[in-house]
Amino acid sequence: MRALVQRVSQAAVDVEGDRVAQIGPGMLVLLGVGVGDTEAEADRLAEKVRALRIFDDAEGRMNEPLGEREVLCVSQFTLYGDARRGNRPSYVDAARPEVAEPLYDRFCERVGAAKGVFGACLGVALINDGPVTLMVEV
Repeated sequence: MRALVQRVSQAAVDVEGDRVAQIGPGMLVLLGVGVGDTEAEADRLAEKVRALRIFDDAEGRMNEPLGEREVLCVSQFTLYGDARRGNRPSYVDAARPEVAEPLYDRFCERVGAAKGVFGACLGVALINDGPVTLMVEV
């Protein structure tokens, strides 16, 4: 399971021009579910994401976890794209939708995230809060 985590001042997701979710300060998480991923890994990744110390403390150092800030999570199977050979990525390591969707839902529930619509063509807007983008895997 892979997550691209971005610290944002705001983020939103639209489906066919309709806003389905938006958050203020917090995290935008792009979540990829791989072949063989389990509920235990979804739980472990959710704990890890919530505990990431990527927010500024009173002295301006990245030392604070998520706390009461918001999370927006978007399913992103392309995190498992493999472009090492050729120019067309292969997605064979991404879990099939019938496996990925329940794990995506579980992750979102555990982290307390607003979410996009699984499998939909989404428009994602965000305003980064500093240059903080991390890849997290379990």
